[in-house]
This record gives sequence, structure tokens and C-alpha cells, in this order.
Amino acid sequence: MADLLTDAEFDLFRKIIYDESGITFSSTNRAILDGRLKERLRETGLATVQEYYRLITSNREEMKVMLDSVTTNLTRFFRNQPHFDTLINYVIPELLKIKKEKGDTHFRIWSAGCSTGEEPYTLAMIMKEKLPAAYTTEIVASDISLKSLMVGKQGFYPESRIVGIPDDYLAKYFTKEGSGYQAKDVIMKMIRFDYHNLKNDSGLRNLDIVFCRNVLIYFDDAAQLSTINRFWDSMASKSYLFIGHSESLFGMNTRFEFLKTNWACLYQKNI
Repeated sequence: MADLLTDAEFDLFRKIIYDESGITFSSTNRAILDGRLKERLRETGLATVQEYYRLITSNREEMKVMLDSVTTNLTRFFRNQPHFDTLINYVIPELLKIKKEKGDTHFRIWSAGCSTGEEPYTLAMIMKEKLPAAYTTEIVASDISLKSLMVGKQGFYPESRIVGIPDDYLAKYFTKEGSGYQAKDVIMKMIRFDYHNLKNDSGLRNLDIVFCRNVLIYFDDAAQLSTINRFWDSMASKSYLFIGHSESLFGMNTRFEFLKTNWACLYQKNI
């Protein structure tokens, strides 16, 4: 089947997607955009991409649906285990020292770009297991994909998706239901799923930990720097930032300090 988009139309959609979300489509992933737009034309019953462009520029809800459709949601429980080993063995002990001095018993975490929820549920299980009983954890899980957020809010995962959860965690925090597993209230109530576009300020403040993994790779340099600066503004003193293992802040003019632990690398707001 021939390409849906002309070069001029590709540039038009590429620009509006970048302006709205910071996500960059290059010529190498043009076919992905082409395919996703074909799906939206079928689903909306529109005949041309020009009509669809007029629709997204006049209808905010369809704009959200379009941005949802062009994002890639790849995730799993305990994805990149060294990050969680770093959280357990380094970050939690360091933050507990600070919180004991302050008399603060509450942890605040943001899972940015949480996709279908495997990452925030992983974080919830770890915090429940590793923190003393007197401490509580609040996790904000955000994404630009409304479909993914609905999966996370429901907390039900088919058997094929629970690979990676240790058996003792699975038994403790999930209930077997039919062909899958349902997250229990004890971890569901720790997480608030919320639509958020990383191009905008989240309004979150005093966060102890931010996970934003494998999201920055979709942004160009300017959008990456803006996003990282907004993370800085949202984070507390002596807080920690995890990004994807293939992502880096090297060469970027940020205030974060690079940390290399025995398990993985991360960044700290060290003020």
C-alpha cells in the first residue's frame, strides 16, 4: 500500500506532534506515523489526512487520541532490574537517613511515562516491602496515553504480562482471577494514575524519586532539556532521578549530579 502522507503532510503532522508533546518523528520512523494515521482515518471515517488534520486542530480530545496512538508503550514488571537494586540498596537507605532527621515519614514518587502501569506497581511493591511500617508512599503515575492509563488504573494483567514479578511478591500483592492477575488494594491505593504531557509543568513538588525511563529518547535536545529542568523543579532536596539505561544527561546543561552505584547509574538533585 502506498504511503498515506506526502512530504508536506508528513512535515505538517511531525510539527504539530512535536509542538504538542515534544515527541520527534524522523524520516526513519515515518512509516510508524503513516500506519497510525491510517488507523485513525478508518476509525473516524474521514477520507483524507487534510480532514483529519483539521479535526485534531479543532478538537482537543481527538488531539489526545492521536498523540496516544503515535506513542509506543513497551514496559514490563521489574524492567531493568539494576535500577530497582539501586533503589533498594542505595536510594531508600539514603532517603531514610534524611527523613529520620526531618521527622518525615512520607515518600513521594513520580513514575513519568508509566505506560500500562507495570513500573508504578513494581515501585509500590518494593516500597511496601522495604520501608519500615511507619512510612507511607504516594506514587503519581502519568502518561500521555489514555488507553495505557486505563489499564494501569484497572490493575489487571494477563498471565503473559506478570513475568518478572518474584513469586513471593505475586502471591502477596496480586490475586489470580481467570486468565490473569488483579493487583490488590494494598498497592493500588498507593498509586494515582493521571494524564500528563511532559511538555507541560506537572504541578508536582517535593518529590523524593522520579522514574522517567525510555521517554527522553523520543525528544530532541531542546525538549529533553526542558523536561529535565521541569523534573528539577518538581523534586525535593537530595532527591533521585532514574532515566533509561540507554539515556544520558551527559553534554546537557543541567544541575543534576551523576551517581554511579554498585548496581546502576542515576542522577541526584544534590542541594
